[in-house]
Amino acid sequence: MTTALAPADPGSPAPPHRPAGGVDMRTAMSSFCTGVVLITALEPDGSPVGMAVQSFSSVSLDPPLICFCPARTSTTWPRIRAAGRFAVNILGHDQQEVCRRFAMPGADRFAGVDWTPGASGAPLVAGALATVECALEAVLDGGDHAIALGRVTGLDVRREGEPLVFFRRGYGRVRR
Repeated sequence: MTTALAPADPGSPAPPHRPAGGVDMRTAMSSFCTGVVLITALEPDGSPVGMAVQSFSSVSLDPPLICFCPARTSTTWPRIRAAGRFAVNILGHDQQEVCRRFAMPGADRFAGVDWTPGASGAPLVAGALATVECALEAVLDGGDHAIALGRVTGLDVRREGEPLVFFRRGYGRVRR
């Protein structure tokens, strides 16, 4: 569906906001290619917890900040938030299956997934292209999602490779 808006007249007031329906928003946003990451943390009992996220971005270089946007309906996000420290595992194109596992509700997400604890204790997933360790800086309101800001405490480029991307509701890769 295409929605055409008339060009704004610099001398006229802004047009009223026209909310988009969920399907229209998803369809439009699926035209934007995003990378895929796993956000991982350790719970107080030492159990690993994690989730797949496609809404991840660098925010600031000074201070070094990143953000990701977990759904408010997520049962994993409160556990990561409570940990206060987490790792961002940037996935390679060959990690589609591990991404699918971390996207499934109720799955034993770490079953068969190799990982090592980072400096913060957060799981660093084997095979990730890079890892970013963070301390939770702030959580902002983002409608039906939260906006989690993380202060970067450690970075590591672990291997060369093509990233796993999400585009038009499916996984893909970017070739160089």
